[in-house]
Formats: sequence, structure tokens, C-alpha cells
Amino acid sequence: MSIAKETPSLVILGIDAGDFRFIKHWAQEGYLPTMASIMKRGCWGRTTGTDLNIEHGVWVSLFSGIPRKHHGYYYFRQLVPGTYELQTTTGLDINAPRFWEYLRSKSQKVAIIDVPDTYPVNELKGIQLCDWAVHNPSAAPASSSPALLSEVRRVFGRQMNIDEKLRSTWPEDVKIFRHLLQRIEKKGALCRHLLSQDHFAVIVAVFGESHTGGHQFWKYRPESHHQAQAGKENELTHAIRDIYQAIDRQFGLLLEQIPENANIVIVSSVGLQDQFPTTGLIESFCRKLGYQASPKSNGLPLRPLDLARKLMPEDWRIALSRHLSRQKRERLLADQFRNNTSWRNTTAFSIPSAYASYVRVNLRGREPLGVIESGFEYEELLKRLEDDLWQLVDPDTGEKIVERVESRIEVYGNDASDTLPDLFVYWKPSTRFLRRVAHPRVELEQDEPEFFRDSDHSRYGFVAAVGPSISRRGEIGDVPVLDLAPTFLTLMGEPVPPTMTGRVIVDSIHH
Repeated sequence: MSIAKETPSLVILGIDAGDFRFIKHWAQEGYLPTMASIMKRGCWGRTTGTDLNIEHGVWVSLFSGIPRKHHGYYYFRQLVPGTYELQTTTGLDINAPRFWEYLRSKSQKVAIIDVPDTYPVNELKGIQLCDWAVHNPSAAPASSSPALLSEVRRVFGRQMNIDEKLRSTWPEDVKIFRHLLQRIEKKGALCRHLLSQDHFAVIVAVFGESHTGGHQFWKYRPESHHQAQAGKENELTHAIRDIYQAIDRQFGLLLEQIPENANIVIVSSVGLQDQFPTTGLIESFCRKLGYQASPKSNGLPLRPLDLARKLMPEDWRIALSRHLSRQKRERLLADQFRNNTSWRNTTAFSIPSAYASYVRVNLRGREPLGVIESGFEYEELLKRLEDDLWQLVDPDTGEKIVERVESRIEVYGNDASDTLPDLFVYWKPSTRFLRRVAHPRVELEQDEPEFFRDSDHSRYGFVAAVGPSISRRGEIGDVPVLDLAPTFLTLMGEPVPPTMTGRVIVDSIHH
């Protein structure tokens, strides 16, 4: 494949958790004129692939081209290999070079602004600013140079960190909505300021307000169950659309100062859907069906912390946990996970999670006190687990509540990272929290967890592209997310490394 000697700049604008359905619909209705223009003049489609099954790690896979099966990042809380310890995990812990890192030895400059799960790398010309205005930042703001971070703070003031507020009130939601709109404008001004200072061969900037706002205002959508009960429209009825519209406006202003011959890509990570937490269901499943054994009483009194947790009413426990830092909550959870299981009598166990569930086999030779042999015994245990999962029903409706069960080997192959769970359990989208679930042999129960909201992520993202090197037009259907990074490198005239397993979208590039 040949690329013109004067390779056009590559501009990638991201919308974190930008729902494909929302973007397509609102672009067609005229609310997103910038994205609609790119869709009309270029090509667009829906990103797909097994790496979109789980929201955590999507941006890593998308920009590195390295699949989850190799980088092993699937959740912010993962098991430390070879132990029964839990640790928090982010993209900063993953060895998966993003595509722009392959330009280190080149003269081209890059501008990387607030790409989620990304950190500044050395020996790269240009500017890199991370975690300044993203959804749920994993670290303090960082940049490729102290001078850059100082400039950002001097010109734009201190960081606007806007978190989701669970169990929020109406006034709190209105305040968050207005702050998100303010931050979108501020973020757009920041991007324009930084990009006006030099010529950049690669520009990647991601807006995270769509992610935070999507969850925070999910219940106010016109089609939501809550809004139907509430009746008339209010300031937040179209809050999610207003946020997308504000981001689209900033995209337009940004593109006005980009060279006309640039290749432009709009991309999102995943979408949103109705969902309530299943935190307690999978643990109840593993324990009540005999997979995960609880320690036998040794006659000793419970530790004060365990006794308090056992006796404290649910609403008190939730209220108390809100006053603990995330780090302290994670330490308590890790302690409870490690000590509340009889590992020598456990065949499979759950890794605590909010929505999708993760089950790991207590495999001999892999886990410290593993009891299941690899091969036939392992495969039979997975079959039993799947069979029991498919028998779970909502006792009020009689409907099955599990949507998909995927094994690590079937989905990711025999060479998949050992950090991944053995089973991934995806529950059917739901508009209500399930406190009870029926199995033919037992009834499962769960209390409301501290992390309690009414939405999670769907499995699809959005992509649109236009420019002198993009030959295709119109809707192009499904685009494997792992194909994007090698395509980005090819647009830059760079070779694709063997670590990228996706294929270059050949017929999308003008030869």
C-alpha cells in the first residue's frame, strides 16, 4: 500500500461511552451537525468485537490494537496472579503501546489530550496531557512536561473533576449537568489553545462528559421508566442529548483550525443500556450452590469488623461506606474476599464486580490452593457452572436473567492471558434491581451495594471517518475495534507491528 509522501495529518476525536444509537439518531435529526457532516462526506459504522464485551480496557485495545486476550485488562479490580489478593488495575498498569508511540523516532509531533487509560510516554515529540478532564480519572493530571501542566493550570485554572453522584437528588443532578456543560466548553477551549501553538501530525482528544452524564442522567431520558412515571419534561429530560450536542459543537470549533487536508476520525468506546448491579448475585450463586466454600466456624468470636458488618442494617452500611475513600473500601473488600472463603474446599469463586460477573476456577498449579485439575475436570466444572447459570430466573416473571455466558478459552483462545477469569457472565438488561433470583435448588439473594446505579454499557461503539485518504462513503456496517489502530498507523504511512492483531481496513484507504 502506498501513501502520498506528504502524509495528511490524522485527527481523532473521541466521545467516551458515546452510544452508537444516540449518535446515529441525533445526527439524523440535526442535533449533531459536525458528526452528521463527517458521516455524510465520509463513511461511518458501528464498532464491534469481543474487546467491547466489557467497558474497562476498551480504549486500551482501541488505540493499541492489542487484544484483551493479550493485555489482560478487563476490570478495575482484578486478581493478582498466583494469589487470592485483589488489586485495583488501570490502563497505566498495562503494557500495550498506543499507536502514536511508534512515532517516537520520527520528527512528527503528536497532541494527545485526555485519552482514557493513557499516560505520558517519553521520547515522543509534541504534547501529552492525561487525566485533566476525563470520566473517573485513574490518577492525578499528568503531562509530557511540567511546563505544559503549569500552562494548563495558569490559563484554564484548576482541574474540574466531576464524578457521578449515586442516589443523587434533583438539585444535585441539575448542578452536575450545568457543570458538565461548562467543562465541555472549557475542554474545547483548552484543545484549541494547545493545538494553535504548533503543527501536529497526530491529534487525539477525547471528551469524557458523555460517559459521566450518560450514567448520571439515564433515568431522565424521555423513554426511561422513571421519566414515564414523572410525567412532563424538565431541564434534564434531554440532558444526555444536550451533552452530546455540546461536545459536537466543540468538535466543530476544533476542526475549524485543522488543515483542510487532514484525515478526521470520530470514535466512541461503548454505549449504554438499562442495567442494575448484580454484585451480590454471583457470590450468592457460587456459595449457595457449593462452588465457593465459607470458612467453618472455629468457635472463636467474630472480629469486630465482621460482627459490625453482619449486624449493621443495609442502609446504615451503605451510608457509612460513602464516607470511606475508594482506597479504603477496596482494602476492606480485598480483606473480606481473602478471609471469607475456605480455599481448600472451593472449586470456583467470583471476583467482586458491579455488572458483568467474573468466575474463576480454583485451578491446581495456578491458584495457591487449587483443587481442580486442568483438562477433563476443569472442562466438566465449567459445563456445570454454565448449566446452573442458565437455570437462574426472575421469580416474579419466570424469565431467565442470564443473557450470555462466555468461557475464557472459547472467546479468547488457549493463549489468553491467565489474568482473565475462566467465565464471563452477562446478565440481561433490566429496569429494576433484582433482590431475589430463583434456581431449582436454591434461592439467591443480594442487598443493594454501595455502588448502585441504573445503567451499564452495551457492546457497541461508533466510528466515522473522512479525509483525502478515506475512499469509502456512507454506512459501512460493523468495524472490528481492533482494526482501528493498524488503520491509524497505515494512514500515517507507518508499518503495522505484529502485536496488532487486527486488519487494516484496506478498502477504506485511498491508495
